[in-house]
Amino acid sequence: MKICKSIIYSLTIGLSCSFGIAKAQSDTNSKGTAIDPVAENMLAYQRSVGGWPKAIGKTVVNYDKVLSERERIAIKADSLRSDATIDNKATSKEIRYLIKAYKTKPDPRYRAAVQKGVDYLLEAQYDNGGWSQYYPDHSSYRGEITYNDNAMINVLNIMQDIVEGKNDFDQLNPVYKEKAMLSVKKGVSCILKTQVMVNGKLTVWCAQYDEQTLKPAKARAFELISLSGSESVGITEFLMRIKNPSEEIKRAVNSAVKWFEHSKIVAYDFAFVEALTLPGGKDRMLVEKPGAILWARFYDIDTNEPFFSGRDSKKVKTVAEIEHERRIGYAWYGAWAAGLLEKKYPAWQKK
Repeated sequence: MKICKSIIYSLTIGLSCSFGIAKAQSDTNSKGTAIDPVAENMLAYQRSVGGWPKAIGKTVVNYDKVLSERERIAIKADSLRSDATIDNKATSKEIRYLIKAYKTKPDPRYRAAVQKGVDYLLEAQYDNGGWSQYYPDHSSYRGEITYNDNAMINVLNIMQDIVEGKNDFDQLNPVYKEKAMLSVKKGVSCILKTQVMVNGKLTVWCAQYDEQTLKPAKARAFELISLSGSESVGITEFLMRIKNPSEEIKRAVNSAVKWFEHSKIVAYDFAFVEALTLPGGKDRMLVEKPGAILWARFYDIDTNEPFFSGRDSKKVKTVAEIEHERRIGYAWYGAWAAGLLEKKYPAWQKK
């Protein structure tokens, strides 16, 4: 089994993203050499399978925290946990951070951690090209192919960086370029197969899909089957990275952009407003704002109308109809496709 191959890796590995460097380069190891304390913490948290958790229980991993030796030993001893994930940028952010740390200070442990992390991503990819939110844990909706919060696209952008030798990934063992090339090919195939067609026309993508059937799927109670006005942006922009795109890729991009143009909401903003009678003294709603452009997070596949859902999974037509906690605690609207339409797509067309 795949997991068996992963368990034999070493226990020390890392993490990546744009963190503030705690205690920074003033820290030194026993040899008096400057170390990166964030990178060191990432090495401690890397799981045996090669990926990283986003949290321990309900506590989000904090790489800026100064760990005692006892804490570091305890974290490493927990490396067999099956909580490695690509959710909330976990694993992809650690890989990106550590490869930059390796360039600054070529500690072989940092590169080894990155390569082990990339091996994890390669192993976690389904044969159909998709990635689940968690691996090896596929309980509940964790096994679904997950575009939600750009999870799969974050991984594919790493693979494409390896292919192109960009963002310091030229420092990896050269064998990874060919592996990443195949991974991207499979990933693009999955993207093209999961683009939703309505009445004979390609639209955009759902946030998650059944890993077996490739049909749109539900995740959390308030994340129902839909066309995504958020995640579809990252998917479209990734396809635009592909050099010498096929006619199928061009069609996918052009169709998605047409959908974004058709589905935009003009002259409104999704803003916090004062509401003294509500918890926290605030609410969130659509307010008029000349010149603003928004997209809803979820659109009904059949009608293309925005919809909303609280923790009861009931579909409603306005954000005001769901509970206050969900109303203010989720990104129901955003200007997600503005940059795509205004700059990135026109630039892509010229190439």
